[in-house]
Amino acid sequence: MTRTPGESFADRHWPGADARAQAERVVRRIQDRICAGVMEVEAHASLSSSSSPSPGFREDRWLRPGGNEGGGITRVLQDGHVFEKAGVNVSVVSGTLPEQAVQAMRADHAKLQVMTATSGVAFFAAGVSCVLHAQNPFVPTIHCNYRYFEVDTGAGTIWWVGGGTDLTPAYVFDEDCRAFHTTLKDACDEFDPTYYGRFKAWCDRYFYLPHRKEARGIGGIFFDDVDELPLARAFAFLATCGAAFNDAYFPIVKRRMLDPYTDDDKRWQQLRRGRYVEFNLIYDRGTRFGIFTPNARIESVFMSLPLTARWEYMPDVVPGSREQHLLDVLSAPRDWIRSSDH
Repeated sequence: MTRTPGESFADRHWPGADARAQAERVVRRIQDRICAGVMEVEAHASLSSSSSPSPGFREDRWLRPGGNEGGGITRVLQDGHVFEKAGVNVSVVSGTLPEQAVQAMRADHAKLQVMTATSGVAFFAAGVSCVLHAQNPFVPTIHCNYRYFEVDTGAGTIWWVGGGTDLTPAYVFDEDCRAFHTTLKDACDEFDPTYYGRFKAWCDRYFYLPHRKEARGIGGIFFDDVDELPLARAFAFLATCGAAFNDAYFPIVKRRMLDPYTDDDKRWQQLRRGRYVEFNLIYDRGTRFGIFTPNARIESVFMSLPLTARWEYMPDVVPGSREQHLLDVLSAPRDWIRSSDH
């Protein structure tokens, strides 16, 4: 079963569900904007090096089995001039949650603590997720996820929004980190002056590898179970954060993507990607939710993994090196906006 490019999953499967249709519009616009940003820098790199055009995104449009529970649009670019792998996925789906997923969600969401059902819980989710892994070791990996969620508790439907954007560099440029965080703070401040501080701290807690005793990256914002805003305002918050992604990230890409690098720089990038894989497969909620959801599209679930990564036994890090600087940064959260440390 196919669908036309402009057709809405929400309009097709849940006609009259205005909140679901609006959520889909928000996440698809974020997807389009990020993909346009990727192709802009890919085109710039192609012109700068007089090389062939970028391969562009492969787009797969899919429906959940049965044809009446929504679907998604997965876009992946591989082996580009700037990005080794860039994945931007939208999913607009409904269904029932199995016991493992219900237990995981109840642990993460306060409002679900009173829900008595242990399986067969009806849900709807519309979300966009993105991970960009660059060729150049000096261009950081970035991740974002923005979503709207509904759950039928048996006593009524509850909704919330969640998401975030975070940066994972192999090499730290303090000025890039400050600019990145400042852009995210400006987006949050439009809605609540406490959001950035709260969501940065949440991000620092969430993107942490206990078995390595280090953060995954230099953070950003992360939030979940947010429902205190009116629904229209909540959608506006998601849209604003999605727009801030481009403003926070692509200026960094343009500054670093043509910088020369060595084989040792590339090796370090691959080692750090190994840490990224460890987090996603062991701790990431989205990965767990996808694996536990019946009929999940596994290719989309694992879209976030890098094309290449590396693990070495006890790799040496030279004291005082740029590599050591990264490890020092990852050892404890930092206030990037106020910090002048180098």
